Amino acid sequence: MHIVRGRREKLAQLLRQHQYMPLAEVCSRLRVSEATARRDLAVLAKQNTITRTYGGALMEYDQRFASFRDRQHANRERKQRIARAALSLIKPRATCFMDAGTTIYALAEALAKDGPRPLTVVTNNLPIAEMLSEVDGIDIDLVGGRFASRQRVLLGARAQRSLKLWHFDIAFLSAEGMDAEGLWNSQADVVALQRAVAAMTPRVAFCLDATKAGTRAAEFLLPWSKVDRLVTDADPAELKVAGISLLKRQVLSS
Repeated sequence: MHIVRGRREKLAQLLRQHQYMPLAEVCSRLRVSEATARRDLAVLAKQNTITRTYGGALMEYDQRFASFRDRQHANRERKQRIARAALSLIKPRATCFMDAGTTIYALAEALAKDGPRPLTVVTNNLPIAEMLSEVDGIDIDLVGGRFASRQRVLLGARAQRSLKLWHFDIAFLSAEGMDAEGLWNSQADVVALQRAVAAMTPRVAFCLDATKAGTRAAEFLLPWSKVDRLVTDADPAELKVAGISLLKRQVLSS
């Protein structure tokens, strides 16, 4: 029993370190069979330590990442450049959706400083709502939902249902990876809400910095055919290396 407990503690530690691991990698690192790996993952999931995914597992969403405030400082100059480019897509009197990514928060900062007015912004990101609520000419609405405190975001079925109250002119979304297939994110609730927004919005702009090119996360989000614009600081060569081939009109460089 001590051996089993130790192995499961090691598995939880590996998932904290790597955030997401496919089943094959769990087996390889722990030198166990698939059946044993599945049992260990099931126990950790029951303890609310991890979230099972198809073919693998990841740490619980609100705990496995650095907090929203901590993530704001990573690649800040990149995010600000992307934000300035994305700002050109917003027109006065538009209704915009902004999701919970820190690059989207940088867009909200640029909007507060030098953006079009009047404007309606709908978001599931509390820091965005708090900041823009102080800006004249911008009306702020929050979607409902379950509050993930460290990430400062509202998620879940109620958040998705509340989207039906709105018509968005444009949506600004984030992701954790992009490759030849499309866009990737780590958590099912985040992906479900983003897909719902994309399905009801005529223009969808994803804002990702170059460090995301050629990377994947646990959950496939959308193919490139569903993306109106990619706003990025990645140059054409970096996108090509990642296998990303888009029409010129789809890419807005920062």
